[in-house]
Amino acid sequence: MGGEIWEVGGAYEDYIGRWSRSVAAAFVSWLAVPAGRRWLDVGCGTGALTAAVLDAAEPAEVVGVDPSDGFLAHARRLGADPRVRFETAEAGALPFQDGRFDAVVSGLVLNFVPDARAAVAELARVAAPGGTVAAFVWDYAGRMGIIRTFWAVAAELDPDAEELDEGVRFPLCRPEPLRGLWGGMGEVLVEPIEVAAVFRDFEDYWRPFLGGQGPAPAYAVSLPEERRAALRDRLRERLPAAPDGSITLPARAWAVRGVTPRR
Repeated sequence: MGGEIWEVGGAYEDYIGRWSRSVAAAFVSWLAVPAGRRWLDVGCGTGALTAAVLDAAEPAEVVGVDPSDGFLAHARRLGADPRVRFETAEAGALPFQDGRFDAVVSGLVLNFVPDARAAVAELARVAAPGGTVAAFVWDYAGRMGIIRTFWAVAAELDPDAEELDEGVRFPLCRPEPLRGLWGGMGEVLVEPIEVAAVFRDFEDYWRPFLGGQGPAPAYAVSLPEERRAALRDRLRERLPAAPDGSITLPARAWAVRGVTPRR
C-alpha cells in the first residue's frame, strides 16, 4: 500500500468513510439479497457496509472481518445488535468453512490486497452455492473527484507524486478488470454507483487530508510545511466553490456482482 496507514477510524471516516456510507447503501439495494440471509463483509473497515446491510437487508447474521484492529474498534461502535460480530482476518485467508454465507461482499478493499484474484477466490469459496459475491471500488482514474483533484494538483507541483496516484496504481478499479476477476461466476454485472460529496467549505475538504489515512493524506502529511501550504493553496484555487462556500464533487464507485456455481 505504499506508506499509507489504515488504522484510525475517526480520521478515515472524515476522509472517505462518510462518502462510502452513501455508496454502501446504494450497493446493498442494488444487490437485492432476500431477507433472512447470512452475510460476510470482507475488509469491513469502520463498518459502513455492515451498517448498510443491517439497515436495509434484514439479515439473519452479518460477520465483518478486517486486519486492522483500529478500524474494528470503530466498527464495533455499531452497537449490540445480536445479528452482527466482527473478527480479525485477511481477505486472502478467511477463517470460515466452504459455503458458510449466502452473501459475501467487500467494499473499497480489492485494490489494496496483495493478490486480488486469490482474494476473490476466497470470497467465492465461503459463499454458498448460488450465493451472491460482490464488491465495489472507487473509480480512482475517473469520477472520484475528491481524490482525482488532489492528485492532479499534487502532480503539477511535484511530478514524483504521479506514481502515488491511485488512478495510476490501481488499474483494477475499472469495469473490465473487475469483470475479469468474477470470470468463474454466473450472472456477472458491473455498474457505476455515484454520489455527490458535498463539503461545507474548503476546510471541510482539506482537513481530512491531514489525518494520514490513505495514500493522498499520507502524501500530504509527509510534505514539509511550505510545500503542504502550496498544495493547499493551489487546491483552494482549483476546487469549484459555490457562492455559499460549499464544494460539490462527484464520488463514483464501480460495483461488481456475481453468483457462485451451484454444486
